[in-house]
Amino acid sequence: MATIPMDIVNDIFLRLPAKTLVRCRTLSKPCYHLINDPDFIESHLHRVLQSGDHLMILLRGALRLYTVDLDSLDSVSDVEHPMKRGGPTEVFGSSNGLIGLSNSPTDLAVFNPSTRQIHRLPPSSIDLPDGSSTRGYVFYGFGYDSVSDDYKVVRMVQFKIDSDDELGCSFPYEVKVFSLKKNSWKRVESVSTSSIRLLFYFYYHLLYRRGYGVLAGNSLHWVLPRRPGLIAFNLIVRFDLALEEFGIVRFPETVANGNVDIQMDISVLDGCLCLMCNYDQEYVDVWMMKEYNVRSSWTKVFTVQKPKSVKSFAYMRPLVYSKDKDKVLLELNNTKLVWFDVVSKKMSTLRIKDCPSSYSAEVVVSSLVLGCKGDLENIKYRKEQEAKEAREAKMMQNTKRRDDFLSKGFKLVL
Repeated sequence: MATIPMDIVNDIFLRLPAKTLVRCRTLSKPCYHLINDPDFIESHLHRVLQSGDHLMILLRGALRLYTVDLDSLDSVSDVEHPMKRGGPTEVFGSSNGLIGLSNSPTDLAVFNPSTRQIHRLPPSSIDLPDGSSTRGYVFYGFGYDSVSDDYKVVRMVQFKIDSDDELGCSFPYEVKVFSLKKNSWKRVESVSTSSIRLLFYFYYHLLYRRGYGVLAGNSLHWVLPRRPGLIAFNLIVRFDLALEEFGIVRFPETVANGNVDIQMDISVLDGCLCLMCNYDQEYVDVWMMKEYNVRSSWTKVFTVQKPKSVKSFAYMRPLVYSKDKDKVLLELNNTKLVWFDVVSKKMSTLRIKDCPSSYSAEVVVSSLVLGCKGDLENIKYRKEQEAKEAREAKMMQNTKRRDDFLSKGFKLVL
């Protein structure tokens, strides 16, 4: 490597996936410093986002996490992470190669599955307000705030006071935001209570994963369907990561004024907020907001008919376009991934070798965000600990030999 100019090395490294770059740090000191350089990490992320190369599918099974490269589905990797506790670890969002992990509302982390670098969030207590006896639902969100160049975690907690209040009109709420840059939590005091109350109430009607915010336009989003006698129109609740304020995003007019019983969900595709309208599990219309928070920019991009090969069509979510934009990767019912041809309307199953039978999926880019120094530091720490333990074991052995010798006694010869 010493004979190759570093500018050429830099260009080569920018084209490699993060997993390979982690191993390349051991080639030489210049390579080590280059790969750990913040400017290189930013340039590598920018190229990955622009090119669409090195995409991974993160699979969450019953108790474990797995990754598989989208371009090579032959090898599924078990994701080892320090959050494992023998129970399910939830994934509540992804951004720029990082994912949010949760074991409980006070046990959260930001994790890079490419470098295995993890940042545990300092615990933030949930303080029950006066008169509250139990904690209710908890919503999470994770995303990159491009305005402040910061990664943020949003945690919304509902408290129960009066069990007879089924609508939650008297339930207090706590909203906190974690800043990775500051490594601290902040309580959001100014909360639009009407939207939040309805959001928590309709959590009961939503799939579990709809409690996780969808990132688009520098905001996290949760869908809130219309209900007769309660909400006059459909809307999407959003949380602006820069302003740290709540607002709403209107549905397309034809959807908002149409069938009340449409099952709705949201996602992000090609960086744009998407709305999925499921009509009696027969077909799903996918709408895309091409200009963020401009209601007139909603465009119906394609319709997916229920495949004959599936019994239920209760849940469908678009994940990513193919590079030629002719196909879309869809997740069906948390059990199947298919490529959908937007022209021919045909589907082809994405077969992943050795993957779990039931899973939820996230598309994650390969990045060095969070850095990868921690890996080497952990290795160094483990080696130091092993050496220390070996020294202590040797000292214990020498002490035992001395004690054995003394216990046998000795005779004085006069």
